[in-house]
Amino acid sequence: MTGQNSQWTFLSNHSHVLVCIATNPAITMRELAGQVGITERAVQRIVADLKHAGYLSYSRQGRRNQYSLHTGLPMRHPVESDCLISDLLEAIVRCRQVDP
Repeated sequence: MTGQNSQWTFLSNHSHVLVCIATNPAITMRELAGQVGITERAVQRIVADLKHAGYLSYSRQGRRNQYSLHTGLPMRHPVESDCLISDLLEAIVRCRQVDP
């Protein structure tokens, strides 16, 4: 059925969070939630997942976090496990930088 409640996207919220952090390593949880369209609590869980899996780390810079992505790791699903996170992020960030 097309049109009704077709709110799906090609990427998961985990990848949306990674893309946002890749373009702004000092982004806040609130800003992430707004850009991704999820709650701050959901962002906190995603960041914890990504940290636990080794895809990101962060340090405190005053009252903010400064994120570091570890993009040399493979993507998690078997279909794309031979691709690195950097491959995905480079493609998306490059597309976002193109002027319309």
